[in-house]
Amino acid sequence: MSLAALLQLARPLILASRSPRRAELLRLLGLRFQIFPPPREEPDTDGRPPHEYVLHLACQKAHAVAQHLTRPCVILAADTTVVLESAVLNKPRTAEEASAMLWRLSGRTHEVYTGVALLSLPEQRLLTAYARTEVTFRPLKPEEIAAYVATGLPLDKAGAYGIQDPFGAVFVESIRGCYYNVVGLPLQLVYQLLEQVCHEL
Repeated sequence: MSLAALLQLARPLILASRSPRRAELLRLLGLRFQIFPPPREEPDTDGRPPHEYVLHLACQKAHAVAQHLTRPCVILAADTTVVLESAVLNKPRTAEEASAMLWRLSGRTHEVYTGVALLSLPEQRLLTAYARTEVTFRPLKPEEIAAYVATGLPLDKAGAYGIQDPFGAVFVESIRGCYYNVVGLPLQLVYQLLEQVCHEL
């Protein structure tokens, strides 16, 4: 299916996210959508593998928003986390936590996982998938970390950094996988899921 066909979705597309970055990425595809933020809930991993964890949260967000909608629509939800040697690094709660996370990532390779869920209403048809990207940081200097944390930008991002931020961009030495996944929404994966939904509606 062509991108032009996707632009004519048979039902309204609802983005279940508070992230301005995800909204910006969806706009790159030229899609029309409405934003309906889900509740602010980020439960513990409960020992789940990272890919299962992000898929679980994405599904929770989609179903939470679905409870408030009565018209036919397609809900898109996503969740992103950073993993370093099996340790999940979600959004830091304080500047101190952000600094500690960045020190842990310095000079090392970590993984970024994003789970994506598409929920079609009223059928309650759920499609899910996830993306994984490897990111390598160069060794960071104390003053670089301090300056970045002082901006406040790390506090709303998993792993305490955004690859699209001025500082985050220069911390990254290399990536292996989808860049947009690291930003928070793997566009190729989203396109494939939307294409599948269009075929099924």
